[in-house]
Amino acid sequence: MLDNSVGPAFERATGYRFSPYPNGSSALASEIKGKTLQGDVFISAGPTINSTLEGAKNGSWVSWYATFATSPLEIAYSPRSRFAAALRTKPWYEVVTEPGFRIGRTDPAEDPKGVLADEAVGAAAKRYHDPALSKITASAGNEYPEATLVGLVSSGQLDAGFFYAVEAASARLPAVGLGTLHYAASYTVTVLNNAPDEAGAVAFVKYLLSSAAHRLLERGGLTIGPPRLSGRASAVPAGIKRSI
Repeated sequence: MLDNSVGPAFERATGYRFSPYPNGSSALASEIKGKTLQGDVFISAGPTINSTLEGAKNGSWVSWYATFATSPLEIAYSPRSRFAAALRTKPWYEVVTEPGFRIGRTDPAEDPKGVLADEAVGAAAKRYHDPALSKITASAGNEYPEATLVGLVSSGQLDAGFFYAVEAASARLPAVGLGTLHYAASYTVTVLNNAPDEAGAVAFVKYLLSSAAHRLLERGGLTIGPPRLSGRASAVPAGIKRSI
């Protein structure tokens, strides 16, 4: 969605160039911390990831961040899957344990979505007294990089995967919710300290928190709320303060 709608709209509105680098939030933070990736803005799908970049021991890359949107965790599935009809008509926790069902998830060490998927499966196993569900998270055999997982489900190589609703909508994959289990991404944004192009970073965050961007984000499946500031308010650049 950032690549196809928000980014181009930002470029048209401001004249700045938008250069995205997508990956799991934890993996991105590790690359930033390890200085193998340099950026101006950091967007995470989990607020706690920012703490790994805060403070002198972590490089002091982040001093503040704003939570601006949420998106529920779902199971998106391939229309080609022989289990597609079952997912539409039966509880998801019954279908995913059927023989031959192939479901993918991201690595919880690299992506908050992987953490949420593991928590959701664990909660379902306990609530529905089905130990077979725990097999989904028992090994790393069904863990895939975030970008790869979309392609595997879209092509039918996997029957389904755990995705945020906004991802499923962007990939045009049908999806089912997790019933009474509620897990969701909370998206945060910040300007990284020592950003090479701080002016461009401030312009992007200001645009991301604007009503124009909110319309695009909501159209793409995100739930937008008033920005919630965390960290040092005094560190927020002057050009963004009125937006938070």
